[in-house]
Amino acid sequence: MTSRRAPLPPVLAAALALALPAAASSAAGPFGARDLVTLERLSDPQLSPDGSRLAFVVRSADLEANRGRTHIWIASADGTNPRQATAGADGESSPRWSPDGKALYFLAGRGGPAQVFRLRMDGGEGERVTSLPLDVGSFAISRDGRRLVVSAQVFPDCASDAAGALACTARRLDERAKSKATGHLYTRLPVRHWDEWLDGRRSHLFAVPIQGGPPVDLMRAMDADCPSRPFGGSEDYTFTPDGAGVVFSAKDAGREEAWSTNFDLFLVPTDGSAPPRNLTPRNLAWDAQPSFSPDGKTLVWLAMTVPGYEADRFRVMARAWPDGPEREVARGWDHSPDGTLAWSPDSKTVFATADSLGHHSLFAIDVASGAARVVERGGTVHGPSVAGGTVVFTREDFGAPADLYAANLDGTGLRRLTRWNAKALEGVAMGASEEFTFAGWNGEPVHAWVVKPPGLEPGRRVPVAFLIHGGPQGSWNDDFHYRWNPQVFAAAGYAAVMVDFHGSTGYGQRFTDSIGGDWGGKPLEDLQKGLAAALERYTWMDGTRVAGLGASFGGYMINWIEGAWPDRFRCLVSHDGDLDELHAYFDTEELWFPEREFGGVPWRVPQNYQRFNPVNLVKDWKTPILVVHGGRDFRVVETQGLATFTAAQRLGIPSEFLYFPDENHWVLKPLNSIRWHEVVLRWIDRFTKPGSS
Repeated sequence: MTSRRAPLPPVLAAALALALPAAASSAAGPFGARDLVTLERLSDPQLSPDGSRLAFVVRSADLEANRGRTHIWIASADGTNPRQATAGADGESSPRWSPDGKALYFLAGRGGPAQVFRLRMDGGEGERVTSLPLDVGSFAISRDGRRLVVSAQVFPDCASDAAGALACTARRLDERAKSKATGHLYTRLPVRHWDEWLDGRRSHLFAVPIQGGPPVDLMRAMDADCPSRPFGGSEDYTFTPDGAGVVFSAKDAGREEAWSTNFDLFLVPTDGSAPPRNLTPRNLAWDAQPSFSPDGKTLVWLAMTVPGYEADRFRVMARAWPDGPEREVARGWDHSPDGTLAWSPDSKTVFATADSLGHHSLFAIDVASGAARVVERGGTVHGPSVAGGTVVFTREDFGAPADLYAANLDGTGLRRLTRWNAKALEGVAMGASEEFTFAGWNGEPVHAWVVKPPGLEPGRRVPVAFLIHGGPQGSWNDDFHYRWNPQVFAAAGYAAVMVDFHGSTGYGQRFTDSIGGDWGGKPLEDLQKGLAAALERYTWMDGTRVAGLGASFGGYMINWIEGAWPDRFRCLVSHDGDLDELHAYFDTEELWFPEREFGGVPWRVPQNYQRFNPVNLVKDWKTPILVVHGGRDFRVVETQGLATFTAAQRLGIPSEFLYFPDENHWVLKPLNSIRWHEVVLRWIDRFTKPGSS
């Protein structure tokens, strides 16, 4: 159910110290929702080619505008001498160094459509590089520094327009905006995706000469997206080593798009002289994230092998470029990497991150032998960037938001480069976290986490917030989550307990695959045994005062628990969860997900959709329930949440419905997040704190 942009004056920039972010959170005291949403967030670290400088993105919360804003910072490679490099009103993102390291490219709006800008390191203001009539969504730079590939959303049938797809699309959008008729005719699925109604545009790649010249549509008339929407980026495509071509990942599935996961790699010349050629036609599953070695001799990418299954394991694949045979790298490595694959300068090693036993770890994989070793296991690692003898990445855990870290390429010398939110968190106590395992379904070991309330006094017993993750092929990794952060519950006086039930990622593909068709079976048994194990292990937890909370698959599980485990919890919180799995098939947009999970389409195997369908147990409901839903959630549609609330109300069960018309499957806006936490904590306090009935 989850699936898957003008520098500051130099004097001011120099005055900003490393540990003092631009916006500070509240002062000493319990860690609350306002602290959470106002912390600054570091991401997308990019080492300069010579390894001497480091660019990265800092996101801050603008509470007045109820949104986040991102700007680019630059520091020495060891994290010292940070300065804010951009400060546009609309924000900036995606810093990328020129091949010679003399300039930094980035995306920014600057009063118009988002474009690629360039900031020269020898001084000056950011200068516009592209001038397209539409927003640039992402970009990449060729190795010779002469070309860009940018993505923009265009109407594919505009490809034959004399003015070009970009101008044709801009004109058509203007005509639509002026029309008083609002009806849009669809002839096939999907009609909407994630949180937007589709209007016929596709994200296409365009080759743009940096010194000027007309852009070339590299996907001309191709009815497919690159990057993939809504979460794809520049990791979905790459220049060939000679700059004469681009390799990209796209799903060109025609009418089967809504129920296919068949992404392929395509090769297209940058001058547009030939149509894209499929490089992976034999694999009917997902091919993604192509990357060339520094010496240009090897192409690696990620590939699944099971069609229609988004939770299959991504394998690291390689082929000698251009026409060598493909092979799986690290065949015996039972992990599923995500994010960009980063190469070592000698072209022998790729660095990748993957879920691993309750963490999201950084691995180094020898391309020749397939041997994989851990560079950093603990916490959650994202965005590795390599230059010289160093790999830089962000690392976070339950007790701390993301900071920049570095390590030597051999895995030694791990060092922390920043303490970005030190002042914001000064005096704020965090709860200690601990991981444990217990015997779950069939006696198999299952992993779990506990976060303890800070300052817990000896002899005091506290209520439990039992948090259930989404996916279901997800995990409670050791990270600093900005929507479901156990520290907020711990600061409110709860023991946060989180179980990685069967189906979770990071424990091997067999463990992940094990719940196909068994959503209400193994996961529920693991949750039951995991809660019992936590209560037995930690005597300071009060097992008579437990609240169950979950979102997405976790919301489904809360709805299932309401009928299948009705006497265990004082209260429940169901966020964006399905009530009726049979009807949900016809509501959602990614049909491959239920078809895989339930073994086919509902008119052929209705029994599979009904076996663990929460709506069938509504008659047994009795536990007070808070329902939360977003109006722009097209993965689990709002009527599922409304139906859950309706059932509880009709049964006379204490219930409330928190509705966010402007949010999708997640609550992202700062003030909405604060509101979410206020309502949720008030709800569980009502039923679990001393004196509650």
